[in-house]
Amino acid sequence: MKKKKIFGNTKKEQLKAGARDVMHQFVLEQGAVRGALIYGTKLVNEMRANHELGILETMILAYGYIGALLLSSNLKGSERLVLEITCEGPLKGMSVEANAFGEVRGYLRVKRIPIENPLENSDIAPFLGDGLLSVTRYLEKAKYPFTSRVKLKQRSLALNLAYYSLKSEQTPSSYSLSVYFNKNGDVEGAGGLLIQALPGADSGLLADLEEIVTNLPTIGKEYADGISAEAFILSYFAQYAPRFLQKKRIAFMCHCSKVRFETFLAALPDPEFRSIVETGPFPLILTCFNCNTRYSFSQSELLSAYNMKNCDKSE
Repeated sequence: MKKKKIFGNTKKEQLKAGARDVMHQFVLEQGAVRGALIYGTKLVNEMRANHELGILETMILAYGYIGALLLSSNLKGSERLVLEITCEGPLKGMSVEANAFGEVRGYLRVKRIPIENPLENSDIAPFLGDGLLSVTRYLEKAKYPFTSRVKLKQRSLALNLAYYSLKSEQTPSSYSLSVYFNKNGDVEGAGGLLIQALPGADSGLLADLEEIVTNLPTIGKEYADGISAEAFILSYFAQYAPRFLQKKRIAFMCHCSKVRFETFLAALPDPEFRSIVETGPFPLILTCFNCNTRYSFSQSELLSAYNMKNCDKSE
């Protein structure tokens, strides 16, 4: 993966911004409710730069990244999940993968989302239409991945995620996803919050917490104004005695490489690979959907890979 823009003008600024990109996990009311709070401003800026996105596309894909990270908050070890939306609206869909290490990558199915009128709020329902939200989990103790799906029924990704958690996992949950743009269209704050009931949680407590989440100020704007993630939780959930459990770094990260793409080429049927080597186009440009990194192969590089493939066959 090659990041096109490093967030921050100096190395010190870059390190400082990266240190703030964290997922905090906590419990409320003596462990009756679990929560996860994400600060992801640098992550979203790097995602935007790599995928070369406009404001609307940045907002929607950022919601997907933050939502997938929140869903991944209870993963462990080498576990990962893929959040996918397929829909009939202008968005067409997205695919986002997050893992237990806090890494996230993914893409929109369309590079530019057509709009008829200026965007006035964060309501993405007009871009969704009928469709499905699915989550595929790759768990350490499971022999096969497990996928669960729900129909898109709500006006925001946060509400659709809450609906998914209730219907597919039987877990009452509240999500908040936020990206704040300044007047120049730059992302100054991005993050998200998950509040999720644990077995035995009182229904009245859940109702009160859901109301708080619904009426919270915009998380991205709060971050842009300088509040820390810890202070955000302590400010708005103080009456429920928040207890922080752990925090982990999160990052826009894809493990693609030129070597991996060369391996994919070598896996092509021999006649197809030979045709590419002979006819091009040159250079051959291959693009990773998940991070938009482009890898260039000259004819000599392709010929070398082809010869190596056939050399391995003969041995």
